[in-house]
Amino acid sequence: MEDGGRGDTLGAVTNDPTVLLAAVERLRASAGGVGLPLDLEGVDQARTARRELEQQLDDYVLPRLRSLDAPLLAVVGGSTGAGKSTLVNSVVGEEVSRAGVLRPTTRASVLVHHPDDARWFTDTRVLPGLARVAGDAAEVEDPGAVRLVASAALPAGLALLDAPDIDSVVQANRQLSKQLLSAADLWLFVTTAARYADAVPWDLLREASERGTSVAIVLNRVPPEAMEQVRVHLATMLREQGLGQSPIFTVPDVDLEDGLIPGRSSERLRGWLHSLASDSRARSVVIRRTLAGTLGSLDARAAALAAAGRGQVEALEVLHEGPEQAYRDALESVGDGVQDGSLLRGEVLARWHELVGTGEFFRSIEAGVGRVRDRLTSFFTGKELSSEPLGEALQTGAAALITSHGQVAASTAARAWKQAPGGRRLVEEHPRLSKATPDFTEKVERLIRDWQRDILEMVQEEAGSRRATARYLAFGVNGLGVLLMVVVFSATAFIPTGAEVAVGAGSAVLAQRLLEAVFGDEAVRKMAARAREDLIAKVQALYGEEQARFEQVLAEAVPVSDGPLRELESAAADVEEAR
Repeated sequence: MEDGGRGDTLGAVTNDPTVLLAAVERLRASAGGVGLPLDLEGVDQARTARRELEQQLDDYVLPRLRSLDAPLLAVVGGSTGAGKSTLVNSVVGEEVSRAGVLRPTTRASVLVHHPDDARWFTDTRVLPGLARVAGDAAEVEDPGAVRLVASAALPAGLALLDAPDIDSVVQANRQLSKQLLSAADLWLFVTTAARYADAVPWDLLREASERGTSVAIVLNRVPPEAMEQVRVHLATMLREQGLGQSPIFTVPDVDLEDGLIPGRSSERLRGWLHSLASDSRARSVVIRRTLAGTLGSLDARAAALAAAGRGQVEALEVLHEGPEQAYRDALESVGDGVQDGSLLRGEVLARWHELVGTGEFFRSIEAGVGRVRDRLTSFFTGKELSSEPLGEALQTGAAALITSHGQVAASTAARAWKQAPGGRRLVEEHPRLSKATPDFTEKVERLIRDWQRDILEMVQEEAGSRRATARYLAFGVNGLGVLLMVVVFSATAFIPTGAEVAVGAGSAVLAQRLLEAVFGDEAVRKMAARAREDLIAKVQALYGEEQARFEQVLAEAVPVSDGPLRELESAAADVEEAR
């Protein structure tokens, strides 16, 4: 192969190949860091575009930038039954690629090169994702491999790759075909007089035009009487797609000779390919056009990928907000339930009446709340106050309140995910999210017990030297703790002394007055506020553990952030500046 192609190609692409190569390598790394895990609208197309971008960078752009003087790779692609393999065999002059009788043909792609060019293809310089294999056309049937064939009949400086059908019924074959076409310096598109207007190849031709890929057209099996008409129509279609400069080679519909197209019918195509191989400047023009076109497409493709990634980030924010709002609302509801007096009804109220009675004591309260303090010592002296049933009722009511809102929060958060973009699949994959954790009830009960223990410690701490007083002894630490819980759960706590209170509505106020008789007004206020804040803090921590299940799913299943997107955009800008 003649030397000199490297300088020509290099000068047309960039003034500093080192800077450009580094920028493209950075772009490749950043494209791989863009996560698209959520099933949003259009995400399948975005994932395909990301895969195709990564593959083209790996298969073509980076290898070509690193080896600008490597042989020109012409990928022979086309529709099913277009005669691609027969054409490759005819250009080489021997059977190197098996023509498929039954379709789709499952086999390795075939790359034919001159023996002197073997070093360019035996390693993973191009198409690193495909294994290299040897063997004849009948032995190698691995579609994930490329079969290398060295042939002196093909001039040095040129390699031909026979790709799978672009419209294969096997999706993997279609994807591989498109990947191979994106790795080409030159796409040799093979079609027939009967199928040249099919939609599928024209979608790829349009994409090739947009990316500046060098394309040559082989119109195969053309009836001689329709040759001119079909050729003119095809040329018109090519001009409409911006491919008017693409050469067209026509091959008449003739009988094969030993499985090959007769030399006179394929000599124009063969001669053109040989001239590309032998003329470094002509070869450089083809390589330069395709490389420059591909580099020029990277900025828009990276921008589209970044936009898809930002859609993922925005959807992730919505998914974070769903559980956050659900458990925030649950905590607020618990806070309301703790101090709206609702817990001092039913069983709690019955136990309270058992504790204080409704006779002499309540009649004394009816005579005037302001005189309660004067009557307490004489009333309770020598009596032991049994507060256990009331304490248990308060514990049960508080636990039910916390448990109920925690369970509602789980179902609300799961429902929010189902309704949010990309969230339904997460709930389907983690169905337990829609319910509280299996041991949630036990955790709540333990929380209440811990809170009650803290209240008792608070009472003991506040009592200090008062522990020997008659009033303190009348209630005991447990009784005072229960009374403090009643105050905490009250909506009417801290009514000023002297206010009139009805018997039925005065339970919590009565508990407040009893506590004030032991500790004083200000101390009771501080203890009640502290106890309420401690309870809410404990509930908030427990709900945080429940919410963390959702956060863990997002962290594991949706690892997306804005950082990789900024890196991608920055890398694309560097490529645009360097090219």
